[in-house]
Amino acid sequence: MVNAVWFLARAQNFAPANYKPVIEKQAKYWYKRYHGKEDGFDKVLAQAATTVFPPPDFKIHPDTRCNQARIEIDSETFTLKVGEYSEWISVKFKAGMGFTAHGICRFYLKEISPEVEVYVTPVNIDPGRPDLPISHPVTYSIYLAKLFGPYATLGLAEDTWALNEEVLDDQAFLAQCYGNHEDRERMFFDALEKTPQGLCACVFDTTDRVQHMFWRYLDKDHPAVRDVPQGQKPRVIQDLYDRMDNLIGRVMQQIGEQTLLLVISDHGFKSFARCMNLNAWLHQNGYLALKAGKSESGDWFEDVDWSRTRAYTMGLNGLYLNLKGREREGIVEAGAEAGALKQDLRAKLDGLVDPASGAIGITGMFDCDAVYAGPYVDNAPDLIVGYGEGFRASWDSVMGKVTSKIFEDNLKAWSGDHCVDPRLVPGVLFSNRKIAIEKPAIVDVAPTILKLFGLELPSYFDGKPWVVASAAPQPQKVA
Repeated sequence: MVNAVWFLARAQNFAPANYKPVIEKQAKYWYKRYHGKEDGFDKVLAQAATTVFPPPDFKIHPDTRCNQARIEIDSETFTLKVGEYSEWISVKFKAGMGFTAHGICRFYLKEISPEVEVYVTPVNIDPGRPDLPISHPVTYSIYLAKLFGPYATLGLAEDTWALNEEVLDDQAFLAQCYGNHEDRERMFFDALEKTPQGLCACVFDTTDRVQHMFWRYLDKDHPAVRDVPQGQKPRVIQDLYDRMDNLIGRVMQQIGEQTLLLVISDHGFKSFARCMNLNAWLHQNGYLALKAGKSESGDWFEDVDWSRTRAYTMGLNGLYLNLKGREREGIVEAGAEAGALKQDLRAKLDGLVDPASGAIGITGMFDCDAVYAGPYVDNAPDLIVGYGEGFRASWDSVMGKVTSKIFEDNLKAWSGDHCVDPRLVPGVLFSNRKIAIEKPAIVDVAPTILKLFGLELPSYFDGKPWVVASAAPQPQKVA
């Protein structure tokens, strides 16, 4: 679209006089369709008269003397110091004839010498002018953007792979995390202030992101930071919990004594120091076969021979049988054969030991037929693998890759995880009132809240409402 407008403007400059108004009208029409207004069109018309090709939409002007750079993108111009993030910058993309998609991103100036390096966050849907609904009601994201300015809208907005691949360093990643967290705090306290009665809930996922990426500093011997002396390891996670404790304190100051406060997490964390490629184990133990002449397979089971494969794993914890009638090239009969194969796999994998460390790599193998119930059980894996403390599915295994190594060190920054044996990573529950139940479960939260509001519980709920202690009675005023 941008190039088309440019060449129309150039054609207008060199067209016969009787054609100039017609071509200019077309150029101006498409310019307005793209930019939403006519401002700047005359400048394009003048530039096109002397330049054959359109100017780039993105320019960087480094200033080594001041250790900064001026960046131009579309109509935006801003200056960044080295090690500094920009505010959210609006960007546009052609998404079909006459349609422009809008997004926002942040720029981070890594260095300007000897080479200029600029990192750009993943593009987020612009909450102020979303091209598809991202909130309920639809106008809520727009309301928040008008109140607080642009904010991250991706489900996992923190760029963990940029830290994994050392595109960002620890401090740059943390700045990204806490920038998003501060936006979330502003939204939460605004909602809390505007909810004198009812339910106010907010998800703070900074604790998840930071623990995933910085658990390596909690371990005494994590392979990703073996070159960092123990006394020099930063207290990133400890500082994170100080921040979250402070947040809870501010919430408690704002709510009244009659308000119930619940702090809930659906999981805990453990170290992820060793990777396990379960596809490699299945191959070496005769459950998964490769094509003739192959000793390894590329991503997504590229070189797997399905006519001789009985089991495989994909994703983080699921192990699947190659069932007839379900898998395209299934060979395992449902019923007795499948049941026997599951029992065989459970017996051999439960308690599997890492020969390098002597630690147990798998502490539980769970049959989905026994642990799940409901209308969607058929969509579950056949077995759930409960990795032991310090272990998780390897980066290759989750993408259906078969390697020669079953166990190997995890050298990435992503060093903490919860996709392990669920008994190792229970969630947490804090309440400002006593709860009379021995083993509260996360499925109990919704029934409890509905009961507190005096609402009837749907029959399909799995959980049970807790008995929550009443708030202290308010003192009566004496006339």
